[in-house]
Amino acid sequence: MLGCSWSLATTPLSLNKVKSCALVAAAVTGFAAAAAQTPSDKPALPWGGDPPAAPAYARAAAITALGRQIFFDRSLSASGAMSCATCHDFANHFAPANSLAVQAGGAKLDKSGTRATPGLTYVASTPFFTEHYYESEDDGDESVDQGPVGGRTWDGRVNRAREQAAIPLLAPNEMANSSEAAVVARAAAAPYASQMRQIYGDTIFTETHRAFAAIGEALEAYQQTPEEFSPFTSKYDAFLRGRTQLTAQELRGLDAFNDPARGNCIHCHKSQLSPVGRLPMFTDSGFIAVGVPRNKEIPANADPNHFDLGACGPERKDLANRPEFCGLFKAPSLRNVAIRKSFYHNGVFHSLEDAVAFYATRDTNPERWYPVGPDGKVRKFDDLPEEFQRNINYEPPFDRHAGEAPAMSAQDIADIVVFLRTLTDGFDAARKSVAATRP
Repeated sequence: MLGCSWSLATTPLSLNKVKSCALVAAAVTGFAAAAAQTPSDKPALPWGGDPPAAPAYARAAAITALGRQIFFDRSLSASGAMSCATCHDFANHFAPANSLAVQAGGAKLDKSGTRATPGLTYVASTPFFTEHYYESEDDGDESVDQGPVGGRTWDGRVNRAREQAAIPLLAPNEMANSSEAAVVARAAAAPYASQMRQIYGDTIFTETHRAFAAIGEALEAYQQTPEEFSPFTSKYDAFLRGRTQLTAQELRGLDAFNDPARGNCIHCHKSQLSPVGRLPMFTDSGFIAVGVPRNKEIPANADPNHFDLGACGPERKDLANRPEFCGLFKAPSLRNVAIRKSFYHNGVFHSLEDAVAFYATRDTNPERWYPVGPDGKVRKFDDLPEEFQRNINYEPPFDRHAGEAPAMSAQDIADIVVFLRTLTDGFDAARKSVAATRP
């Protein structure tokens, strides 16, 4: 009815037409629900026919504005000093602004996380998790089983932004609320409480579960805002639109990035327009085990028996008895990757150059990345128990052995890094229909 698509990039040249369609649909559904409660002897809708779009869009806008306030509200944490924006910094494309491998939280801000905080840009179109994913004909080859794909967080354990938002609100090492009721009580005392009552009804705070769900819905609505979370204003977007040219080095980097015999980055991070012209998300949302080194900066890793196994645990529970998922993490989008200061799920690298060089030399020069034991042998894949190391990926550029020449030269690595910098939003900022400003 509203002509919506699951992708925020419905067309690469007309993003002004993009709407938060899921939310609008929910708003329209709200009208239908209200109609269902109307006594049968009265007309369900006084105007007759389908509900008009204008009230639905107005409700969507109100929920989005509420979600923006909640996102920046530090009072929703037990410490009173931590909001969603603390780790997802507005000024840093909703990724951490610091170089910490993991962020600190808790009631006293003294508890560390176990994984690097992912960025929030360009995740609204992430498909729901499935073990067997087939692309639509609009996006690629619909006959190929892409394997496990989708879901939110590094292990894909939740599917929607509202579910993801609940994780840090209740996590002891993040916003550290003891219960949903604690979150709701803090929201009820916040400046936006009156807006919640106006949108959801005067009794919203008397029903804990419904109020907590409303907070999640509002946060989800805000994260579906294209102007802030999916603006498509990078230099590479401008290049695909024919508005600028890449430099010679940037073009060399793109070529090495796409080349199956060199970077082969395109295997997980699609860089080309879809068959129907959608801008690339630079991830297939698939799962892969690349065997990054153990990060000693993470306090939990001081315990030699602690291992983050990704899709099979310890955070995700439903695949705990599926050894083929152990060591697999979801491939993140590379959009805005150049502004990050820590890389991979455990934040083990702190420069983009090292993150790319690891791909090139993981197997040809493992001593560069992994510890060497007293016997002189390299302890390769030291952050994954041996019984799960069969899940490690060996497709190019990992199809080499120690002592062989890497698939990528030093020049290739440098060129790819320069190309990745073209994926940072802000180059084509004039395309923004609404100026994004910090509250």
